[in-house]
Amino acid sequence: MKNLDLNKLIGAFCVAGLVFLFGKWAATSIFSRHEPSKHHGDHEMAQAYSIEVEAGDSQGEAPVAIDVGALMASADPAKGENVFKKCKACHAIDGSNGTGPHLDGVVNRAVGSVAGFSYSDGMASLGGEWTPELLVEFLGDIKGTVPGTKMSFAGIKNPQQRADLIAYLTPNFNAADYSASTAPAEDSQSNEDAHTDAAH
Repeated sequence: MKNLDLNKLIGAFCVAGLVFLFGKWAATSIFSRHEPSKHHGDHEMAQAYSIEVEAGDSQGEAPVAIDVGALMASADPAKGENVFKKCKACHAIDGSNGTGPHLDGVVNRAVGSVAGFSYSDGMASLGGEWTPELLVEFLGDIKGTVPGTKMSFAGIKNPQQRADLIAYLTPNFNAADYSASTAPAEDSQSNEDAHTDAAH
């Protein structure tokens, strides 16, 4: 009788062990993680997700030549005054310097020439004058035009808004003084905010 009980006990342990091993195998088969196949020709391909990226997302848009003369010929100083409201935090037109230099007479003024203002090395070494052509280029791509500038503003996307702003900053502006086919500038900026020139 004792042998029979012992056999039953041993059998019970064996059955329990088999159930445990089978359960572990089943769980491993169901929940195991498979590494993606590196061979695209394999019949069994690992599931994957693809993310579509629009062209141009990772690279800047190609510069587009714009006709500065045509922009200035249709510029509106009144609209430029409205654009300039976004510049007042850094620039003034009363002859006083703030975070940026004052913009009195900035159009055709020598770059980096406002007395008493400390320009960045990039701005100080740029040279030339703030012609409408240079201003249109600068306002469209500030850091691209003047590497190392202290200005944190990214630029103005709309070229016509740049021209309106320049017209507002031009004393006695006359659209008739401009015509199409003035030397074009390259437009590469995509920021939609408006700001002003010249300067940190």
